[in-house]
Amino acid sequence: MEKIRAWVVAVAILALSGVTQVRSSASDHRYRARDEVPLYANKVGPFHNPSETYRYFDFPFCSSGPVKEKKEALGELLNGDRLVSAPYKLDFLTNKESEIACKKKLTKEEVAKFRDAVSKDYYFQMYYDDLPIWGFLGKVDKEGKTDPSEYKYYLFKHLIFEVSYNKDRVIEISVRADLTAVVDVTEDEEIKVEFRYTVKWKETETSFDDRMKKYSQSSSLPHHLEIHWFSIVNSCVTVLLLTGFLATILMRVLKNDFVKYAHDEESAEDQEETGWKYIHGDVFRYPRHKSLFAAALGSGTQLFTLATFIFILALVGVFYPYNRGALFTALVVIYALTSGIAGYTAASFYCQLEGTNWVRNLLLTGSLFCGPLFLTFCFLNTVAIVYKATAALPFGTIVVIFLIWALVTSPLLVLGGIAGKNSKAEFQAPCRTTKYPREIPPLPWYRKTLPQMAMAGFLPFSAIYIELYYIFASVWGHRIYTIYSILFIVFIILLIVTAFITVALTYFQLAAEDHEWWWRSFLCGGSTGLFIYAYCLYYYYARSDMSGFMQTSFFFGYMACICYGFFLMLGAVGFRAALFFVRHIYRSIKCE
Repeated sequence: MEKIRAWVVAVAILALSGVTQVRSSASDHRYRARDEVPLYANKVGPFHNPSETYRYFDFPFCSSGPVKEKKEALGELLNGDRLVSAPYKLDFLTNKESEIACKKKLTKEEVAKFRDAVSKDYYFQMYYDDLPIWGFLGKVDKEGKTDPSEYKYYLFKHLIFEVSYNKDRVIEISVRADLTAVVDVTEDEEIKVEFRYTVKWKETETSFDDRMKKYSQSSSLPHHLEIHWFSIVNSCVTVLLLTGFLATILMRVLKNDFVKYAHDEESAEDQEETGWKYIHGDVFRYPRHKSLFAAALGSGTQLFTLATFIFILALVGVFYPYNRGALFTALVVIYALTSGIAGYTAASFYCQLEGTNWVRNLLLTGSLFCGPLFLTFCFLNTVAIVYKATAALPFGTIVVIFLIWALVTSPLLVLGGIAGKNSKAEFQAPCRTTKYPREIPPLPWYRKTLPQMAMAGFLPFSAIYIELYYIFASVWGHRIYTIYSILFIVFIILLIVTAFITVALTYFQLAAEDHEWWWRSFLCGGSTGLFIYAYCLYYYYARSDMSGFMQTSFFFGYMACICYGFFLMLGAVGFRAALFFVRHIYRSIKCE
């Protein structure tokens, strides 16, 4: 098994090193005077709806020549990038002053389209020598006007590019609109527009290796770092106090239990047992729906492995800002390569639980996470196609993803399943299980599954909620998140708290003579995923300006899949911790 894991790691690193490099038409990023430097127009969309983006030339911009599309990697396509040659020519070290890019006569329909875009704060994104630049399409004049029907809408027609260079390399670029050169698009009437641009070059001492630093510095500013460290300190204090409190109680209670049970064995053999020792003959009774349980455990273990690899790549610097599509590429490749772990874990555990239909178990494992994700993708991709947005994947990309699933994910899942079935491992139970299960005594309402899940999920969620805002603002907004070390610390805290709270609740459940702890520990561990989804509702309505059916469906659809993934991953962590604890306490007493 260790050899298989080592092989998977090696393949993942090799695959990612090949697909996550930033590619440019000028591969070495070195130029001579008057050389053409690639400028690509990427997408256009409303500023507050990051998923709702459109191709640049879906809007009636003019072009100075034939439009060429840039070939893109899988991750870029998944990210919604659709790069085409821009109408502006920014040759290396060539200053230009109010040069005409192109001319166009806008029809009434095109004017109306631009006006609608300006009213919704549409922005454009371009890449110049693989450096990102943004600008707004126009502005709304609301000054002195209270009635929206009186607003004036203006389209910017003159862009000013300011480019910094160091010797033969481009270091920095920014773009701003000339606020005096605008076209009034308030009325539906035909307009002739001359799109112009100015280019200003200036020398800088910044080295080429440091040119991406300005994009990551925004998340490392002192006041942001203070908030992040406050988040860490808050989490650590919360965790230390609560886990310390629970650990003290748990250790004292367990010590008393061990002393009591040892004393009972010596003094009165006929005395009736109580508490968790009373159910030693039922505690290792296999759970109901064991095929589903093993599949959930396998999928959760795979997602935990995926998260670990993603953190490793983030910490070594693969996901620097605007490395287009690197994260999506890594997710697809690593998920495909780790499917063998899901197959091995699920089939091995299923066979330990004396399951016989391991093939059905393997099919269930393969579809438990991918099934809901596939259905969500089909619905959202259809929505994107209707909207003609760049989030709609081309048919070729869908075929590539299907081939990865058919040729990599599924075979590895089957191989892992066969290895798991043949591992011949037996379930390690310190106590023999009786033939007939004991009846569980009536329990108060707060010991039922749902209240216990609410208690279990709240503590881990309280340890991560501050950091969640920054992650959401990065994924569903325009903030840049680069402090992966802090995120990794928060992730470790999340795992520790999830494991500890699940162990504590499992002990209290067993002490109440409720021996059906298998599913309960998994559900309690994973309940943090439900809290994160509840936070999605708060973030959408209170902290963001997202609107429209497409953006709403994308946000809640994909966040449902992410939170479901968290549920499976943390559920697996919670169950593993609870299993270790239960084995430990029952191994410490004499079970007859």
